[in-house]
Order: sequence, then structure tokens, then C-alpha cells
Amino acid sequence: MEAWETREWFGDYLDTLNRHDLERLREFLDPGVRRAHLPAGAEAWIADEAERLHAFPDWQWKRIQLIVEDDRLAVHLRGSGMQTGAFRHLPATRRRVNIAAFAMYRLERGRIVEASGTDDAEQIRAQLS
Repeated sequence: MEAWETREWFGDYLDTLNRHDLERLREFLDPGVRRAHLPAGAEAWIADEAERLHAFPDWQWKRIQLIVEDDRLAVHLRGSGMQTGAFRHLPATRRRVNIAAFAMYRLERGRIVEASGTDDAEQIRAQLS
């Protein structure tokens, strides 16, 4: 993909996350996607998103910066939501969290095949503890 196509692709991906459309999220993920320090595979990725959305049904991501180079994206995002359900064994607190996320993605044929970045779940837990 050209850089402008990759930027549009990421806009669609972010919109899918913000609409909480986990079924459409599959279209952006290679079935065997590898994630640094996390279980591999699209199903594990989707399960992590579902867990976050269960605990934070109003969760939204905001793009701060996006850099595209060849088949790679570097992204700085802000994520926020109010915890109304259990998250990683922490009961609902009704507290709002706001995290900074940094991620690197490698794409093939319009799907994420590799991802690495900050530990969003740990940042969330730290704000809830």
C-alpha cells in the first residue's frame, strides 16, 4: 500500500475500534498475528479487546500521531473510558482512566501481522489500583 492508503487503512481500523465492532476487527488482523509479550493470533487480540470493552463500554481511542514507513506504522494514541465492569480481576470502580499507548504494526495485504507496543492493560490496572 502507498503511505496515503495506509493512513486511510488506519483511520478505518481506528473507527472500527471506536465503534466496538469486534466482528469487523477480524478484517484488519492476520489470523496468526504475532504480538510482543502477548498471546498470538487474531482470536487472542479480539478477546483482549472484548475484555476491555466489557469493563469500559464507553472506551474510545484518539490518534495523536501516525508515522508510516513502507509496511510499518508507528502510532501514538490516547485511550479512555469509565470502568463499569470487572477488569483483570479488579471490580468496577466507576473511575475514568486515560492512557497513552504507543504501537508498532507491520502490515501484509492490509492486515496486521506483527504488533508491539506499550502494555495498555498494565497502565489501566495502575490507574485503577
